[in-house]
Formats: sequence, structure tokens, C-alpha cells
Amino acid sequence: MKSYFLLAAAAALAAAAGAGHAAEHSVGQKNNAFTVSNVKAKVGDEVVFKNDDTVSHNVFSLSDAASFDLGSYGQGQSKKVKVEKVGKVEVECAIHPSMKMTIDVSK
Repeated sequence: MKSYFLLAAAAALAAAAGAGHAAEHSVGQKNNAFTVSNVKAKVGDEVVFKNDDTVSHNVFSLSDAASFDLGSYGQGQSKKVKVEKVGKVEVECAIHPSMKMTIDVSK
């Protein structure tokens, strides 16, 4: 009986350890452009958008895989998004329409 509980506890710890491996992806904003055009992420990962520009940006997406609006934020500030659905996330800046990138989210 004691070994059964030890096995169950070990299995629960292994499952919890495997569940916490979300990655963080960095995307800068410089010269009114994203520093990368595409990020490959997995469900549960976070994408951090850092404004390295002298002007404000407003990162958003209306995609089915992730719909968000980070609001306006200035130089040196960062905002993050957690991707939770498989699919293609088209990202833009509401202030600078030429700023576009994608996040490809897989399992």
C-alpha cells in the first residue's frame, strides 16, 4: 500500500514538472517595425513585446487563435500575451499600420 502512494506521488510530480515548460519569446519594436516577422510558439508560451522605440505603440490581434489589445505603451515598456490556442496569430500596431508580424502557435 505504501509503495502505491509513493508511485502516485512520483507520477503527480512528473506530470506537474512537464506542465511548467512554457517558453517566453521576445519581440522588440524599433524604427516603427517589429524586430522579427514571425515567432513559432507552443500553446501556453508567452510573447513579450518590448518597445525600444522613441514613440508609443499599441500591439493588437483580431485573430481567432488569439484576440488581444495591449493598449498604448511607450519607450522601455513591455507587454506580454499568453497564447492558448493553436493557429496563426496576425499581430499589428494600431498606431503604425505598416507594423505587422505573425505568431504560429502549435501544440
